Amino acid sequence: MRAAAVAEKAGIPSVSLVCQGFAGQASTTAEGLGFSHMAVALMPGHVNMQTYEELKNNLLEVTVDQVVKGLSEEPGDNQQRAAEPQPTDIVFSGSFEEVNDFYYDREWSDGLPIVPPTIDKVEQFLRFTQRAREEVLGVLLCDRREATIWNIAVNGVMAGCRPEYMPILIAIVEAMADPGYGLEHSGNTPGPETLIILNGPLIKQLGFNYQQGALRDGFRANTSIGRFVRLYLRNVAGFLPHKTDKGTFGGTWRVVMAENEDVLADIGWEPLCADMGFSAGDNVVTIARYTGGDTIANASGTTADRIMPYVADAVVRANLGWHLTFTCGMVVGTLRPLVALSPLIAATIAKSGWSKRDVRQYLFDRARIPAHEFDKQLFQYLAGADHPTRTLEERVRLGEIPKIFCQSSDPNRMVPIVVSPDDFMVAVSGDPSRDNGYAFSHNGFIGYPTAKKIRLPDDWNSLLRRHAGS
Repeated sequence: MRAAAVAEKAGIPSVSLVCQGFAGQASTTAEGLGFSHMAVALMPGHVNMQTYEELKNNLLEVTVDQVVKGLSEEPGDNQQRAAEPQPTDIVFSGSFEEVNDFYYDREWSDGLPIVPPTIDKVEQFLRFTQRAREEVLGVLLCDRREATIWNIAVNGVMAGCRPEYMPILIAIVEAMADPGYGLEHSGNTPGPETLIILNGPLIKQLGFNYQQGALRDGFRANTSIGRFVRLYLRNVAGFLPHKTDKGTFGGTWRVVMAENEDVLADIGWEPLCADMGFSAGDNVVTIARYTGGDTIANASGTTADRIMPYVADAVVRANLGWHLTFTCGMVVGTLRPLVALSPLIAATIAKSGWSKRDVRQYLFDRARIPAHEFDKQLFQYLAGADHPTRTLEERVRLGEIPKIFCQSSDPNRMVPIVVSPDDFMVAVSGDPSRDNGYAFSHNGFIGYPTAKKIRLPDDWNSLLRRHAGS
């Protein structure tokens, strides 16, 4: 529909084809694009679950007439979106319970109690940044609403964050607003959730958990900042369940994963932020979207050669099927699997003389599947057996993917799941005494990893001292 909006603005009539289950999303998306009415043609049912005859009959009996109508009739009058409150407007006054009911009824909360964002509380957050409250960081899809320093503070208050988290919240929204992240895909069918990875001195300074129970709620910094992302997606970007958020099975927010930088320094590995183009010691947030993952349980061994097969197998299991679309399907080279290793596993691997680069190279060499399985996953299960698309061989011949995917015509040849060793991301966090890890299922260009440096105000340390004593 974004393409249709461009056409309409250029004076070219358009009709968007919309599957039945996305009719509501089409309406709200059109409004977010600046159109209260945009011609759509309904495609009954789900196109992937119909026979050729069923699809043909539905198109001829329903869709074609709507296409003709949409192109031949004048659209309804464009109505402006209802005026939104100004930043300092008081939208409601009442008790804690009344405020929460008011916000819930207007879909401004996630169903849990929110902290009422009073002017005084928002101002406390604004003290922890030197940036102007009206500064616009970007215009966020799907609602095309401006991301501002002010509305970051408002949603930070609502999420239960502390004011000193404000520089982190700003960096997160800067990453969300980066076109490379693909924020507009946040409500896509697989229901991925954003993971925030934190590096730098702020981990200890603000009390983030990076040891036992990593990714578990129960720690205010990790938990409230994770909740902030989901609230911001709802209230500013405009992703609402049953409307613009069409995840078939959604999850809740993910708490922040902070790296164990003490262990990284001890074993001589650089933190994840260095892999993202920053320096060790920088305060950096990295965000990416994942549909789930798989625990790497009891990856026991005294050497890297004994441990790494467990890790490679888990990475393959976590990223089969849908995820391969993003290796050689829609956008080549955008699959970025993340492996979180416990400090014990990372230290044992490092004792074998392995660097993080060695780990990534091993995963590239060993996290592989037979070519025929790749073709089956990508081109039959995803494209549909009745509508096969190009095979790996054909894509290599056309120069769409690297030659490593077709070094022979043997259907049993082993091919990688990414196009480069550097596509693998490796983080260290979790219980220092356990031999476990976690392999995340990445959602490719629908949430490409994006990192931003956290900018602290000049008087950061004095601000922390004053706030701690207030």
